Amino acid sequence: KVDLLITDLNMPGMNGIELIKKVRSLTAYRFLPILFLTTESQQSRKAEAKAAGASGWIVKPATADDLLNTIKLVLK
Repeated sequence: KVDLLITDLNMPGMNGIELIKKVRSLTAYRFLPILFLTTESQQSRKAEAKAAGASGWIVKPATADDLLNTIKLVLK
């Protein structure tokens, strides 16, 4: 069972937004928390990711505390 998906925005073959759209199209994962962990920080990209179904966004470099706190928020 998958409880959380963490992805980057920039990946070869498929970007993170495309990945989210594919995951969200699967009934079993419609409500799966999905976090972006990326160097991208543009508001327009964040809005695009949110519209696709992202649960949260973390800009790299991120501390372990930042990552854990964000994970705790989306898993509530």
